Amino acid sequence: MAAIPGREQEFRDNVAIAITYARALGCRTLHAMSGLTAGMDRAACEATFVENFRFAADALAPHGITLLVEPINSRNMPGYFIAHQLEAVALVERVGRPNVSVQLDLYHAQIMDGDLTKLIGKMGGRFAHVQIASVPERHEPDEGELNYPHLFAVLDAAGYEGWIGCEYNPRGETTAGLGWFAPYKAR
Repeated sequence: MAAIPGREQEFRDNVAIAITYARALGCRTLHAMSGLTAGMDRAACEATFVENFRFAADALAPHGITLLVEPINSRNMPGYFIAHQLEAVALVERVGRPNVSVQLDLYHAQIMDGDLTKLIGKMGGRFAHVQIASVPERHEPDEGELNYPHLFAVLDAAGYEGWIGCEYNPRGETTAGLGWFAPYKAR
């Protein structure tokens, strides 16, 4: 709800709750959902987002927690406030807090932006968490149109040292579906 005008107090109340959970669990990053804003005034939504993210970032900073914004593709979530990676980078720059960054989900990025090798470079390291899934089916990352070994090397070359999360729908039984990870275990 970070970008939804009129829900600012609800957002702020939830920041306090999120800090309690993050501290208890030792989380170093938190993703704040921007919300569905179709039909709303874009400028008002952007202003609300910037102010809410500034508030949250300031509250999270003393705890060493980074606030993340994730662009989500319009195929899976029509009307979501942010759908493109570079749009998220621009909003992060407007927020102007060192502990605010993009959550780069390569599944969403491929659907909306494509050309991921170049896109990662254009983002200039303005992402603090990466997520993966196959495209177009959102299954394990060992099928589909993305070459993850190549993209992992691109992330390495860009200096990314954070976590890579898996956000996909298993094709079958979860444990069997983790076989794709075997080549990466020793790293």
